[in-house]
Amino acid sequence: MGSIIALALAAKHSKSVKSITLVAPPYFPSKDGVEFTVMNRLTPKRLWPPHAFLSSIMAWYEHLGRCFCLLVCRNHRAWETLIKRLTGLRELNFMILDLMKHTHHSGWHTTHNVLYRGVKLMDQNLETLMKSRTKVHVVMGTKDKSVPPDCANNMKKKFPAVELNNIANAGHRSVVFRREKDFAEDLFKIWENAAASHHHES
Repeated sequence: MGSIIALALAAKHSKSVKSITLVAPPYFPSKDGVEFTVMNRLTPKRLWPPHAFLSSIMAWYEHLGRCFCLLVCRNHRAWETLIKRLTGLRELNFMILDLMKHTHHSGWHTTHNVLYRGVKLMDQNLETLMKSRTKVHVVMGTKDKSVPPDCANNMKKKFPAVELNNIANAGHRSVVFRREKDFAEDLFKIWENAAASHHHES
């Protein structure tokens, strides 16, 4: 969802944005019914593995999702304590903590309103950025299981000016995590090139 929101903000303020870097954007060509295409591709109805099962509940079954959120979110401190005792860990991964703090609003409404409906506007927003000559960079892991790698490739096909950096053997999380230093260095290069290009055009 971060890429969809960032793209919308960049398009809204296109005159002020020199470059934008999208990490694993869930890009699907805008057309009728694209919301259901995204739901089926990103959150298919699956029983396994556990995270896929939870995602499918949150995407397809509102009442079950509401029950899950009430059970987990309202009692997240108790769950955190229980998990720490079971695992022997003093600190839990921030992603686990975030998951347990999701409310029904963030888990259901935000997903449907931003992710599934937001993809319809990605083409329009990209066209706006292309017209304003904003540099668009995409970073994608070749082994991403959350967002199909062909999303980035399809964006590149439709918008050839997009600069695509496929990271070999990286997944949805490891495209940033575990390679933080490389990712930061890539961002600095992108920003420096965007600033130099803007100065040259001026």
